[in-house]
Amino acid sequence: MKIYILWRLLSLIPVMLIVAVVVFLIIHLTPGDPAAVMLGQDASPDMVEKLRHDLGFDRPLWEQFVSWFLGIFKGDLGMSIFLKQPVLKLFVDHLGPTLSLAILAQGISILIAIPMGITAARKRGTAIDQVFMMICLLGISLPSFLLALLLSLLFAVNLGWLPVAGYGSLSGGLWMYFKYLILPAISLGVIQAAFIARMTRSSMLDVLNMNYMKTAYAKGVKEFVLVYKHALRNAFIPILTVIGQTFGGLIAGAVVTETVFNIPGIGQLLVQAMHQRDIAIIQGVVLLIAASYVLINLLVDLLYGVVDPRVRLSRKS
Repeated sequence: MKIYILWRLLSLIPVMLIVAVVVFLIIHLTPGDPAAVMLGQDASPDMVEKLRHDLGFDRPLWEQFVSWFLGIFKGDLGMSIFLKQPVLKLFVDHLGPTLSLAILAQGISILIAIPMGITAARKRGTAIDQVFMMICLLGISLPSFLLALLLSLLFAVNLGWLPVAGYGSLSGGLWMYFKYLILPAISLGVIQAAFIARMTRSSMLDVLNMNYMKTAYAKGVKEFVLVYKHALRNAFIPILTVIGQTFGGLIAGAVVTETVFNIPGIGQLLVQAMHQRDIAIIQGVVLLIAASYVLINLLVDLLYGVVDPRVRLSRKS
């Protein structure tokens, strides 16, 4: 098992190298001069050229990449041009709200999706199954920002139960913390629940139709024990895969929702950097988001052995 983990960690190196190259090229090959955008339309050509030299944009592209990539191994992702702070520090400072939102949204999605998927599988072909699948289809089709606006309009503007926007840290109390996060978490969690519920239903159907499950039911095993103890565990690996993918998507894709609710997370930091063409922040944040997505998938892969002992045995062999 330790050798397997070490091998997977080493396999991340070429993946991150490819990600770094793609991120760097996309940003630096985008049309427009970042120095001219930063200084504005009134800047003279001499001022633009001086800023390009100060930022190193006048150097060859390969030299800029080597300098940036070597800095990554030292923990140096560059310095923000406008905020005058290290990119890594800015990422860590904004990670808390994004991570809190992602965890709460993932918890909501799991609480909704798994019971819904199991019930749909047990009631296959009935009206309940069809209604649940229609709800899942609606959840997949509905953009998260639209749901966020609708929830904000109903619960914040019309009813006044929750704040329209903002963020409350844990230092202000647990209720203050959840009060600001519950609407954005629901708007994200409901969308992700649709994917998890569909996978739960599909995976549960495969297991429930197996002969050993039918035999256990014929022997008098209670349906609750059969479904939630035996069937769910055997069907959980595909479900766990989708949970890991959706959690990575929550961290990477909460940009719009954070903007709608004015949450000072990674998404808002990235949007601000794009408006200002702060290349150091864009490169560093996108790379760290990609790295977190890869690490989440690695963690999910390692959890397979916890869910299903047969996975551990296959790795040893």
